Amino acid sequence: MKFRIVSDSSCDLGRERMERLGVTMVSFYAAVGDEVYYREERDIPTHDFYQMMADRPGVFPKTSMPTLEDYLEAFRPLAAQGDPILCICLNAQFSGSCQTALNAAAELEEEVPGAQIRVVDSQLATVLQGLFVEEAAALRDAGLTLEEAVEALKPLPATGRIFFTTNDLEYLRHGGRIGRAAAATGTLLKVKPLIGYKDAGLISDGIAQGRKKSLVKVRELFFRHLERERIDLEGYRVATGFGLDREEHRAFAQTVYDGLLDLGYDRPEVLHPYQIGVTIGVHTGPSPIGVGLIRRAI
Repeated sequence: MKFRIVSDSSCDLGRERMERLGVTMVSFYAAVGDEVYYREERDIPTHDFYQMMADRPGVFPKTSMPTLEDYLEAFRPLAAQGDPILCICLNAQFSGSCQTALNAAAELEEEVPGAQIRVVDSQLATVLQGLFVEEAAALRDAGLTLEEAVEALKPLPATGRIFFTTNDLEYLRHGGRIGRAAAATGTLLKVKPLIGYKDAGLISDGIAQGRKKSLVKVRELFFRHLERERIDLEGYRVATGFGLDREEHRAFAQTVYDGLLDLGYDRPEVLHPYQIGVTIGVHTGPSPIGVGLIRRAI
């Protein structure tokens, strides 16, 4: 390998997939209603944490970013082997994880002369960050050097787009994404928010009446984006994601797949799911579901 990859757990690849990719994970911390913080994907599986949320409605979880020591623990064994390191972090506008990684890199470069660590603010979140990490692994496996990979990855964040919905407006209200009045009105009228991710931030894509219609609308927004931008999916990575309900996701992903076939795409790779991690799930509740895409570098 020309270099090694580290990512915080907000990339939502999950521990097993990251291990298969040869990516070192640095966990965020999360707690539900008390001061017992679990390391994401290490102390507790994502599904179990979501189940805790579902079992305790009205109790809002909290997250805490990785510590300096967490990053040092990830960096040290790789640096000791003399390997250059690419560290990919959650959008710095959302968390201080990236700055903590930069501080750890600076400390380790003093501790281990010659250590080479590049910390990259992905400008992305959730499945988009995961797809970005997967693309970094593809560049590594293709034999690119650390600096070559960093340059190849630079244009990709601007191409990332997510379309999703969630079932419970109270989590968005609690996280400051919508106001109390909007949440109360939305709950009363049984409307569901349509949320997008574009240009390093969350945007509103409208509302839909009820869960089923919101899922239909998410697909429509995604398909419309592909047609409007004339996107050739051969040059993109695509992923669907979900929170707690795997069966609901399976049906959703199948309709996305069928819709892409109808649009003329050949065997699109959207059926291998991402389970949206708790770092993002604390803001959406246990019921996020959607689809995202980002351009490939190679």
